[in-house]
Amino acid sequence: MKLSTKGRYGLKAMFVLALKQDKGPVPLKLIANRQNISMQYLEQIFSALKKADLVSSVRGAQGGYLLSKDAKEITVGDVLNVLEGPVSLSDCILDEDICANSDTCVTKGVWERIKKGIEDVTYSITLQDMIDDNVKNEQDHI
Repeated sequence: MKLSTKGRYGLKAMFVLALKQDKGPVPLKLIANRQNISMQYLEQIFSALKKADLVSSVRGAQGGYLLSKDAKEITVGDVLNVLEGPVSLSDCILDEDICANSDTCVTKGVWERIKKGIEDVTYSITLQDMIDDNVKNEQDHI
């Protein structure tokens, strides 16, 4: 199981917006440079995040992107669900009709428990938690 670059880069970009949430819109160019992500790829990511109402955009010379909600209200799960889709280790978890053995499958319960565990963790971590952890890590390395 591995996240794509879309999920990883999107979460990093949302972290930057969360860090700067009180300083106004953040230009994509700043995020692209800071996170070493191509502008074109970042634009695709932000298009999805905007459509999901996790970010909003401001046009103009001082424009850029802002979080649509406070960093305490946006979870890692919210971001990953938009960019990666729902957690699924097996197609049968999302669509029971895909497998004729869905009712008797001995591994289906395992996949469901893993899915629930991942969701429980990702939906319990907010962008604010990420900021707090980052500050603590920086203080630990002083």
